[in-house]
Amino acid sequence: MIHSLLRTIAAATVILAQPAYAITGSRSAPSDAVARAVVTVIGPRGVVCTGALIAPTIVLTAGHCITAGTSNRVVDYSAKPPRLIAAQSAAAHPQFSMQTLLAHRATADVGLIRLASPVPDKAPAPLAVPRIPITPGAAFTVAGIGATAPGSDTGVGTVRAAGLTVTGNPGTLQMRLVDPLTQNRSAGVGACTGDSGAPVFEDRGGAGVIVGVVSWSTGPNNTDGCGGLTGVTPLTLYKDWIVKTARGWGAAL
Repeated sequence: MIHSLLRTIAAATVILAQPAYAITGSRSAPSDAVARAVVTVIGPRGVVCTGALIAPTIVLTAGHCITAGTSNRVVDYSAKPPRLIAAQSAAAHPQFSMQTLLAHRATADVGLIRLASPVPDKAPAPLAVPRIPITPGAAFTVAGIGATAPGSDTGVGTVRAAGLTVTGNPGTLQMRLVDPLTQNRSAGVGACTGDSGAPVFEDRGGAGVIVGVVSWSTGPNNTDGCGGLTGVTPLTLYKDWIVKTARGWGAAL
């Protein structure tokens, strides 16, 4: 079963959590460049998602994490205590459909947030599209701030990474990633609750570029939960919209 990665939690809990680059349940720590790009996105009623800076004030996340108006916020952990940076604008891709997503079908699950100010101690990561054709076994890295176990708040707000590989029949609408050691047969690493919108990196000459965002997960053998499949929306069809929207907000990508 596809598992929604949105997390509802008391906002104060997230705000007080201190970021760290240690990994729990994963086999590799994110590089400094990856970790500095990843941010915690807060929505109404304490809904938690992951986002990635693609410009100093532009956050890429999942379309289903975008809320009406300017109610999204990003946590600035450099402040003592941590503070929330407000959004000036937010937009989901015009072809995104929540109904389609909830029906477990691929949709344009990408969105952007324009912040009122840059996030201190953070830096943008470059944007790209996956190498074509996308082939089974191709390697990607997912970096998010979600929970370390389904149904738990443990680890929310801490940047972690997981090295995953493509399985099934990937395309421009959707990729399914899996822990290469467990292959969805038993619990492995991957996106979990709170990792909606997490950036998916592809290595280009030793540097990571963002080529997709996380949309959903399953437990092992396609059960409900985490540790099975990680569903990704590639940016292949949506990068032009991202660039155009960001430039319309005055950001250069």
